[in-house]
Amino acid sequence: MTRRLLLIANPAASGFTGAMHRNVMATLNRDFEVVPIWPDGPAEAAAAARDAATDGFDVVAAMGGDGVVHHVANGIAYSPTALAIIPAGTTNVYARLLGYPRKPVKAAESLVTASTTTMPLVHMATESAAAARSEYGLFAVGIGFDADVVRIAESRPHGKLFFAGTHYARAVVNTLFRDYWRRPAHLRVQQAGRTADAVAVMVEVVSPYTYFGRLKMRIGEGEGPNALIAGKLGVISALRVAVGMARSGPKSTRSVDVWNHFDKLVIEADPRAPFQADGEHLGHTDSLEITSCPDALSVLLPEGSDQPPMI
Repeated sequence: MTRRLLLIANPAASGFTGAMHRNVMATLNRDFEVVPIWPDGPAEAAAAARDAATDGFDVVAAMGGDGVVHHVANGIAYSPTALAIIPAGTTNVYARLLGYPRKPVKAAESLVTASTTTMPLVHMATESAAAARSEYGLFAVGIGFDADVVRIAESRPHGKLFFAGTHYARAVVNTLFRDYWRRPAHLRVQQAGRTADAVAVMVEVVSPYTYFGRLKMRIGEGEGPNALIAGKLGVISALRVAVGMARSGPKSTRSVDVWNHFDKLVIEADPRAPFQADGEHLGHTDSLEITSCPDALSVLLPEGSDQPPMI
């Protein structure tokens, strides 16, 4: 029986072209019954993925960058419908993490022999004066500093397109020196009886992950989710965090702590703080719960991947 596949494409992705989409469609049609859509925005992408899972589609393939992958995953979480990725964005973090070929047609070809596995997610829930929001994160979420970095990076899309990792690095430096250098802690973080004050909470769902191409970054040890709690971000402490993440993970110091393998974080922000998931700026909140969700997402893993999921 031919498997049914919904192809959700984001034509605004940096590497997307009409010819590429036609070639991917031709490749997928050899082995799948394909329904293509070009949703009008993130909400429509998530809703289409959710409807496909309800209708019993075998696979929903996200064609674009990490944004469309994030929204598709939010639509099919906790369903038997599997996520597949046709990378056509700038950094393609989740596609790299799963070992997908970088070329879209090659990625489409790999789906024929791909095996199904499950991956963890984290769930973010916020109730604030602005709005209530419920969101899953695939590889990284955060509140405070890293969310402001994402906001600044998104505000300059041409820099993201042409300079990729360098663009994110510049956003990190600009955010640190403009807003966070010597900023007092404004986040209260709680987890299983532990409490800390912070200017940033960064969570990795899987390890390692990275926005910087081949440079792998990690926060904690082994299976996540793991959280980095930054009490302050001066120049020296920020440099230590960056170097630690590029090695085996940052070490706990007076200004930075690492909480490994947590079940739930509860964060109160005063004043309200920005938060993000998978490089998507989600707004500002005065409260946030981040909960571990093991085996929540079914994914197609390419055969012979040289970069299997590391969880």
